[in-house]
Amino acid sequence: MNSGSSDDGVSRQDKRVLPPNREHRSPLPAPIHRKPAIMQEPVLVLNATFEPINITAVRRAMVLLLKGVAQAEELNHHEVHSTSRAMKVPSVIRLLAYRHIPQQTRALSRKNILLRDRNTCQFCGAIFPASELTLDHVVPRSRGGRSSWENLVACCYQCNNRKGDRTPEEAGIKLARRPRPFTLYTSRQLMRLIGHRDEKWRKYLFY
Repeated sequence: MNSGSSDDGVSRQDKRVLPPNREHRSPLPAPIHRKPAIMQEPVLVLNATFEPINITAVRRAMVLLLKGVAQAEELNHHEVHSTSRAMKVPSVIRLLAYRHIPQQTRALSRKNILLRDRNTCQFCGAIFPASELTLDHVVPRSRGGRSSWENLVACCYQCNNRKGDRTPEEAGIKLARRPRPFTLYTSRQLMRLIGHRDEKWRKYLFY
């Protein structure tokens, strides 16, 4: 009997090499991590009158461009590729039809909380991709804390675990700033803050 073979006709030596070689898989994580970061970069949205009215993510901005409801006014140095074409990533887009913007608070959502807090953990101050952030109830729900603009903040997982089901004071950590509703005024403040590091935005931020 041949000790180096089995009933299925595959030698033991062959079985040892069946798992895929890790060296062939190691390059894969790089594009997986880079693409979401690019697609979540902030894009300034202008009304048809060139008034800055919003900040959106690259992913949403490119959908608006492809639908023909906006045009790119400024581009950055990135490109995204599909099977048939490559597109420059926009930094500033302008709506082709005027949109009335009511003076009211934005809808409460995870996306808007992260946008208000600039993808920054409100306890340790570090900036993270959206996928590495969660929402924290400043006053825990077990203590009657509500899911509201004034009680929800962006938080990294490490700080979230450290805080647990406690208030910041009980956990010995401090909030970077008091959370507030995300109004159009707040949005324009955020536009100016981002505009300080993106010179393509600056000429549009005179409002």
